[in-house]
Amino acid sequence: MKKILLLSLISAFLFSACGDDDDGDPATTNLLINIIGLEDLGDDFVYEGWIIVDGSPISTGTFEVNSSGTPSTTSFMVDSENLEQASMFVLSIEPANDPDPAPAATKILSGAFSGSSASLGTGTVGASFESATGKYIVATPTGTGAENETYSGIWFLDNSSGSAEAGLSLPTLEAGWKYEGWVVIDGTPVSTGTFTDATVADDMAPFSGTNSGPSFPGEDFLNNAPMGLTFPTDIRGAMAVISIEPFPDNSSAPFTLKPLGNAIPTTLSGNPYSLNNNVAGTFPSGTVTR
Repeated sequence: MKKILLLSLISAFLFSACGDDDDGDPATTNLLINIIGLEDLGDDFVYEGWIIVDGSPISTGTFEVNSSGTPSTTSFMVDSENLEQASMFVLSIEPANDPDPAPAATKILSGAFSGSSASLGTGTVGASFESATGKYIVATPTGTGAENETYSGIWFLDNSSGSAEAGLSLPTLEAGWKYEGWVVIDGTPVSTGTFTDATVADDMAPFSGTNSGPSFPGEDFLNNAPMGLTFPTDIRGAMAVISIEPFPDNSSAPFTLKPLGNAIPTTLSGNPYSLNNNVAGTFPSGTVTR
């Protein structure tokens, strides 16, 4: 009789360990993330993970990333049944004090589970960044034509055919993201404006002159110079960059997603000039394991 009672107690313990916790709460399983290439979002935003169960998002928790790119945590306790049934993992950028229980539009990484893990990529931002290309001219069409304005503007267009055409070939972005042009002048990134369509002008021209500029993204650096810089300037040797920015955006610097960019030649021999595709090895990536 004692042996039967002992076996019953053991069976009850094993059943309890595989099901609910002692206090009746559902069992949980450890979800591990291993992601590289994320950047510090500052005080206003955090990263939040989500599993997709039967088409619905379930939060796995939030984390921050320090200036070295190290996450504040890589382990999250998730309801075991939900995690087992999850088809995908998604990583979004959320306000630090977010009253909305649903994911924001700014989904930076995602991946479908295959067995116990999911490989993450930026398909939720836009597709085929590996095939993005770009050209630009160095010119100051909004200025007066003064000699010191000669190398003080960049426009992302291609005039090699004799007429201006779009210089950027970029995939359409998902909701929550915008492209932004930059020139890094003496170590200071200066925006040329944000846009979602490379065939029309961007949304700002705070530094340009009084004449009309081309109907493409770009900027002349003639007025209202940021602190530490003097306009007109000489952008030869500076870095030209196209980034992908979360929207809304709380940073005055380019975000970690920079599909195109390279140094503007120090010796200019005629427009246009090409941008390098920098996606390989620079975009964030990783895995999650359940």
